[in-house]
Amino acid sequence: MLLAGCGTAFALHPTARASATDPGAVSKATRTSAAERSRLPAATYALRATMVLQGAMFGASQAGITALTERLGTPGQAGLVYAAMGVTSALAGFATAAVPARIGLTARWRASTAALVVLAAPLVLVDGLGGLYAGVVVLGVAYAPHLITVFGLTERTVPPARLAESMAFLTSGIVGGQALALAVSARLADTHGAPAAFTVAAGAAVACAVLSWTVRVPAARGQEVRPAVSAPSA
Repeated sequence: MLLAGCGTAFALHPTARASATDPGAVSKATRTSAAERSRLPAATYALRATMVLQGAMFGASQAGITALTERLGTPGQAGLVYAAMGVTSALAGFATAAVPARIGLTARWRASTAALVVLAAPLVLVDGLGGLYAGVVVLGVAYAPHLITVFGLTERTVPPARLAESMAFLTSGIVGGQALALAVSARLADTHGAPAAFTVAAGAAVACAVLSWTVRVPAARGQEVRPAVSAPSA
C-alpha cells in the first residue's frame, strides 16, 4: 500500500509535468540521448555489484539468524531480531542527512563498507540470543548509509537518460543478491551451523569494501571544476 500510494504521488507530482513540457529540456534530451546511451562509466558496474553484495548480506544474515534462533530453541525470535536490525538501519538512514556536505560520497562509501566489515565479523562468533541481538542491531547501523550512498553515487555518475535503468538495476540487485545468498547460506547453515551463514555475510562485506577502495568513481555531473572568468579590462 505504501509503495502504491507513494509511487503514484511521485509520478503525479507537478514537477514531472513541468520537466516534461520544458521545450529546452526536450530539445537537449533529443540532441544528447544517443551519446548518453552509448556507454556507462566503468564505476557504474562496481556500484551495481556492491548492491548485489549488500543484498547477499541481507540474505546470509537472515539465514544465520534463523538457524541460530532455532538451535537455541527460540525460533519465534528470528523475526524480532531481523526487525531490530531494520529499525537501527532506518534510524541510521535518517541520521545520514546530518552528515556534512564536505564529506564526499566516495568517502562515505568507503566508510560505510569499512563499517560493514567491522560490524559483520563478530556475528561469526555469536552463540547466544543476547549476543545475536546486540550484533545484528549494531550491524544495522551500517546498512542504510551504504545503500543511500550507492544510490547517490549512481545518480551522480550515470548519464541522465540511463538513470531509471541504473536505479532499477540497483533495486533488482538487492533482491537478487538476497535470494541467491539466502538459498546458499541456508544450506550452509543446515550443515555447518549459523556461523557458516554469517561468514557469507562477512565475506560479502569484505567484497563491498574492496570495491569501494579500489574503484575510482568519476566526478559527479555538474561538479566539474570550471576556470575562473577574468573581469573585463576597464
